Amino acid sequence: MKRFPHTYVIVFAIIVVVAVLTWIIPGGEFIRKTIVANGHERVVIDAQSFKYVPNQPQIWEIFGAFFQGFVNQAGIIVFILIIGGTFWVINSTQSIDVGIQALVKKIHAANQLKMIRILGSDNVAIVFIMLIFSLFGAVFGMSEETIAFIVIFVPLAISMGYDSIVGISMTYLAAHVGFAAAMMNPFTIGIAQGIAQLPLFSGIEYRFICWLIINSIAIAFVLWYAHRIKKNPQRSPMYELDKSWRSNHSASVDISHLRATAKSWIVYFLLILTGVYLSFSFSKTTIQIGNSVVSFNFIALITVYFSISSFWAIRKSLRYFILNLLITTIFILILGVLGYEWYIKEIASLFLGLGITTAIVFGYSANETVKQFLDGAKDILSAALVVGLAGGIIVLLNDGKIIDTILYHIAQSLKNTGEIGSVSMMYLFQNGLNIIIPSGSAKAALTMPIMAQFSDLIGISRQLTVLAFQFGDGFTN
Repeated sequence: MKRFPHTYVIVFAIIVVVAVLTWIIPGGEFIRKTIVANGHERVVIDAQSFKYVPNQPQIWEIFGAFFQGFVNQAGIIVFILIIGGTFWVINSTQSIDVGIQALVKKIHAANQLKMIRILGSDNVAIVFIMLIFSLFGAVFGMSEETIAFIVIFVPLAISMGYDSIVGISMTYLAAHVGFAAAMMNPFTIGIAQGIAQLPLFSGIEYRFICWLIINSIAIAFVLWYAHRIKKNPQRSPMYELDKSWRSNHSASVDISHLRATAKSWIVYFLLILTGVYLSFSFSKTTIQIGNSVVSFNFIALITVYFSISSFWAIRKSLRYFILNLLITTIFILILGVLGYEWYIKEIASLFLGLGITTAIVFGYSANETVKQFLDGAKDILSAALVVGLAGGIIVLLNDGKIIDTILYHIAQSLKNTGEIGSVSMMYLFQNGLNIIIPSGSAKAALTMPIMAQFSDLIGISRQLTVLAFQFGDGFTN
């Protein structure tokens, strides 16, 4: 059986095709100008300034394009590697597993409440778990990483009277739903908006509404399917394959009891002192969401939250403390992006600090920390390299003087389709591209430099272009 070409092979083939096109397509260029929008400088095309120029055929420049692509995308590549390494360290402590198990127990304990009994504790558990994993997908771009949780949630689903499809849906499907809506996904929205020169995670209000709608549809489907299987388990297409799970299932593994060490207490107090210092240094943080502006000492608020919640967590279990470090990091990330215009450098630094802190708290030696981090970076290295390789495509298009010619003729062909038609074509294009390039970050690096400038030519916002990319990538990723 023939194997489908590797992503690297596909990207290299595209680069070769682009190099050939530099010999065929006439050269052309637009005049570009820098404007200030919402307090940010932005390079845009003068749509009326296109003119043909001599093209620059590319041959040996193919290999130089690889190098320049990595140079141009170096920040994003390092960012991806740091995120991958940090989450590998956190996952190796099994802290996220413990947090999920605790949430499920709390939900079942809430069955004493009349409303929970009416809704059904199992239904509430499914909804709650799906929302948690959907948030992981929407905020951190978690998708195939959720495969590690299947060994927890498939037995849990079967013990609740469902099948393995429900267990996978609670984790894998939910994460992909969040990935598709992508409120703050750094690997898709973050990269796409950065390339499109938009403020990081801007437009989150609309994407949040989309996230709610898409999740509602997905959750309704899973609940319908779960109810159908619980009523008649033999209707499940996995009924025979789930027999081994049904006979040997264990809904949870007791891994939560791990006593706090002196190191963890030292880290706890040092982080509180750091928070107090920053609370006085940055006494007010101004956040603008839509047309609303709020000024408050959010750093002090996060510090108080961390002090109280971590004191409880560290006394209960070391893994709960690590889990709370992750939750606090999410709050800091949101505050940094909304209040201090953080970008890839700051977010990468934050997560690198989280990874090192987690390793210290869990008692890893320096060598073990490096090993875990490298394992995580190695696991996500292929995605990081694709970003650099895809960057080479744009280098050839620019150096060959054909990118503006392509933009001009596409814009001319779609000029009469209207805004809806143009955005629809962008969406369908991204859907089709998933067949050959499944990496969301690679597609962002490959297509957004063209799509962002194309949107300027046809008079639609770059934000809408990013949304077309996100949904086109997310729904068929």
